[in-house]
Amino acid sequence: MKLYEDEVTLVDGVAVTTVERTWLDMAEMLTVDELVVIGDSCVRRPRVEFEGRDTPLCTLEDLQWMIDRHRGKRGLRKAKDAIQLIRVGSDSPQESLLRLAIARAGLPEPELNDISRSERYEALGWTEVRISKRHMVNDAKPAVAKIRTALIQAGWRPTRS
Repeated sequence: MKLYEDEVTLVDGVAVTTVERTWLDMAEMLTVDELVVIGDSCVRRPRVEFEGRDTPLCTLEDLQWMIDRHRGKRGLRKAKDAIQLIRVGSDSPQESLLRLAIARAGLPEPELNDISRSERYEALGWTEVRISKRHMVNDAKPAVAKIRTALIQAGWRPTRS
């Protein structure tokens, strides 16, 4: 696969591939879920007070451009599937994986981090049903069951059982 000049950058004087090119290269080896976790991390809005930067490593458009540019590359199908699931606002691999499990259970997608709000805001959840990440533990199944019950009680109807 061709490596274009604009797909290389310098980090501390060392030439490395750009974030979006590295993400696409990983599509040959990783699962779709793993690509989503990495993609979520790439496009998330950092908090300047913690990370010293306020812009994402790349955008969804950057990732899509890399897919479009490298037709025929191994892993491209997984990259195309993953980019449909990547979201801005997930702050951890666990949030990304839980969000995917929730969606696969037929539940509505949760709200993700909203760093534009000044008040404290839960990282992942549904404000309408008062469920947030703190209700969710390491195993997604109990969390999904609790969320499903709360959403049904609030009048939502899951798309799958």
